[in-house]
Amino acid sequence: MLVVRSALPEEIGILAAIGLSAWRKGIAPLVTETVATRIAASNPFLPFLEGLGSRVLVAEIDGAAAGIGACERNDDTISDIWIAPAFEGRGAGSALIGALEAQIAGRGYAEAHIQVAARNERALQLYRHLGYREIWRKVLFDAVLETDLEKISLSKAL
Repeated sequence: MLVVRSALPEEIGILAAIGLSAWRKGIAPLVTETVATRIAASNPFLPFLEGLGSRVLVAEIDGAAAGIGACERNDDTISDIWIAPAFEGRGAGSALIGALEAQIAGRGYAEAHIQVAARNERALQLYRHLGYREIWRKVLFDAVLETDLEKISLSKAL
């Protein structure tokens, strides 16, 4: 059974591990080994989860945390969707996006937005499948990742 719920304080370590494992699969191949090692060592998902608390949504499959999602700025933009590799393809990403879209609509927005690294093909395919359309595509410098990344911005009418 798939359930989407708010994150609990006692599971931050587990959720940070999910975020990092998803990051390693989808983003780490796009950066230098030095950056990947630094991010793995510091796990930026820990302060992210501590800062947002219950505003982070968790997709749970058969009682196990499978992924996390958030609108970090509490606006119309989905900032984070991270699915544990072992749970990919089981609906967790779609469920998180649907729940975040409902929150965005509840805040009065008519559209939802999301950005993705162009080379993160699996995520891009999911967003398109869910009805997101490309707004722009450009190379941007990512200060955290210390590299230029081709990013795609997408939107969907709610």
